Amino acid sequence: MTEERESERAGRDRPASAADRRGPSVGAEIDGRKGRPTPARDGRAVKVSLLARLMRFLREVVAELRKVIWPTRKDLVTYTIVVLVFVSFMVALVALLDYVFAKGVFAVFGNA
Repeated sequence: MTEERESERAGRDRPASAADRRGPSVGAEIDGRKGRPTPARDGRAVKVSLLARLMRFLREVVAELRKVIWPTRKDLVTYTIVVLVFVSFMVALVALLDYVFAKGVFAVFGNA
């Protein structure tokens, strides 16, 4: 059984690197060279004006806001009530603990 597996794999050599496993890149030429430098490394820095960068930023912000799933009015009211109830509970808990600790401190140290 082992000999059969070895004979099956004998014709196939393992790739030496991850690049060999991936195969040739999409834009590769036949001689194996890329053909042109990567734009970020070709030495020419593209200067974009402040106004152009600001406009691009605003366009991207609008595009991202369009992807947001906005809550309905019912959802918004529900979330608001949940937050208010939770905050009220936490305020009551902190006030109760403050009262208990104040009574404890006055019991130990007395009223000065």
